[in-house]
Amino acid sequence: MFDQVKARVFELLKGDSSGHGLDHVIRVFDLAMKFADAEEDGKGPVDKVVVGLAALLHDVDDYKIFGKVYSENLINAKAVMDALDVDEKTRKKVLDIIGNMGFSKYLTGVRPISLEGKIVSDADMCDAIGASGIIRSVVYAVSSKGNGIIFDKDVFPNVAITVEEYSGNGTKTTHDTDSAINHFFEKMLKLRNLMMTKAGRQESEERQRIMVDFLRHFFKEENVPVWEQFLEDFLDLHTG
Repeated sequence: MFDQVKARVFELLKGDSSGHGLDHVIRVFDLAMKFADAEEDGKGPVDKVVVGLAALLHDVDDYKIFGKVYSENLINAKAVMDALDVDEKTRKKVLDIIGNMGFSKYLTGVRPISLEGKIVSDADMCDAIGASGIIRSVVYAVSSKGNGIIFDKDVFPNVAITVEEYSGNGTKTTHDTDSAINHFFEKMLKLRNLMMTKAGRQESEERQRIMVDFLRHFFKEENVPVWEQFLEDFLDLHTG
């Protein structure tokens, strides 16, 4: 079934150039299954069918790609599961996970509740950080969804960004302080502290170090000491 889902997801996301394509989905799927194995050892059985389906379908209605109507109603996810005759209980669990995960949902106070949902959320957030996350932030910035800015030394990030500022409640794909580098401070560097599973926390630690090292080198090479200090102050205040 997972192979059939992957084929349908590829058709839905094959035109994406913003870092939310099938390569991202497969990485999230692989991480989620890895986390499921780890969490199962410590907390009992994990429904890996639910984990796998939610991981594969988590971006097929993303507002940045398909718009607010699809995001609110999960139209594509429902259509894929209907076509594959996924049972109603599994379907409901998967839709509940997809509908309650993501950084913009977190900004509204919404998080997954089930263990399966926490696993998929952590896997998705882990792929937004570390080496893959750095590449995705640049790809998004220069895609049609971003504003084309990698770094503007005169525009500092909105570190206390709200959901309205971040996504216009699902209607915007960029915002006033958006850039690849500012995205680290507005989202990426915060994700380590949002992990909900032990496996996610362990995975995020190394990815956090990769991002911090990158930024330290980047700001040194750009000769912007004020940004070097901004980074250290941010780390002291926001990540511990």
